[in-house]
Amino acid sequence: MSDLSTQLPQRLNRPEETGLDAGLLIPLLRLLVEGDPVTVEQLAAAAGRTLEEVRRGLDAVPDTEYDDQGRIVGQGLSLVPTPHRFTVAGEELYTWCALDTLIFPALLDRPARVESVSPASGEPIRVTVDPAAGVTSVEPATAMVSLVNPEEITSIRSSFCNQVHYFTSPEDAAEWLVAHPDAEVAPVAEAYRIGAALTTGLLDRLQATTPAEADDCHSCC
Repeated sequence: MSDLSTQLPQRLNRPEETGLDAGLLIPLLRLLVEGDPVTVEQLAAAAGRTLEEVRRGLDAVPDTEYDDQGRIVGQGLSLVPTPHRFTVAGEELYTWCALDTLIFPALLDRPARVESVSPASGEPIRVTVDPAAGVTSVEPATAMVSLVNPEEITSIRSSFCNQVHYFTSPEDAAEWLVAHPDAEVAPVAEAYRIGAALTTGLLDRLQATTPAEADDCHSCC
């Protein structure tokens, strides 16, 4: 691949570009994976943030999905159907893009079964991902993932996610690539490797908040 494989994880790890805050995103994913809408209050408690901080963080990701009661139902991981079905511990969930299906098992520390559909042929692609072992099966074995490196990530879903799909093979992706000349396709294993770099960065950002919190707690005891 091009230098996209190094540039993409770096860019997606920059909150100033994506609006994504690992300290909110990862707690939110871990709440959504239970299969229920999440209140702002629940997220604030899980993230150790004030309600105002949480609302400000959510506003930085305009694609965040809400139900009619104002509860969060999607940010990367979603309760709203998409082409990317993501099943964890019997809960049938969805993701905004193909890359999400490869990175979320490690962020959630749970294995997942993925079933997606090629936007070109309509044929299914099935993948299983383990948080420790990585991708453990791909059907068909020739499956590919499309990736883009947009000039600006003003909206993570429309700028990036909506162009990141599964295809059954390079041939299946060929016509789509003609219509999307700025995109590339990579085998699932390579896309997972790119995603793993992103995952590491997100987890590092999350853990960076822990020492200060631990020190505060220690000083109170």
